[in-house]
Amino acid sequence: MSDIFEPEKRSEIMSKIRGKNTKVELTVYSYLRKEGVYFQKHYRGKFKVRLDVALPRKKRAVFIDGDFWHGRSLERVRQQRGKEDFWTKKLVRNIERDKEQNAILTDNGWTVLRVWESDILRKRTREQSLEKIKGFLIT
Repeated sequence: MSDIFEPEKRSEIMSKIRGKNTKVELTVYSYLRKEGVYFQKHYRGKFKVRLDVALPRKKRAVFIDGDFWHGRSLERVRQQRGKEDFWTKKLVRNIERDKEQNAILTDNGWTVLRVWESDILRKRTREQSLEKIKGFLIT
């Protein structure tokens, strides 16, 4: 399946996608503040890992993973585009990087929670996901 945009245009489009203060992150931050949960956002400690939500003293880390970028639909992408496609390789590398980050953090005594953005955006699962994050941080 070929792209409908020229490479230069696709690059411009993709460069506009930001990784901080997304709608999902703002939803989580707002909920946690309303619930009186202290946290640090976009925390970057001595590791080369940026945490979406962190409690450095308790060594708790929460990642809010975008469904596409972190490979929730990797199998579908693989079926549509093949194993050697640029996007398939990129998603596989992103998943590997997530595993590496988890290993770095857990090796240094951190506890990690990863949640999918769609679970927070979807009304049916939003409350449960937000409660899961809150419970993880306050225990």
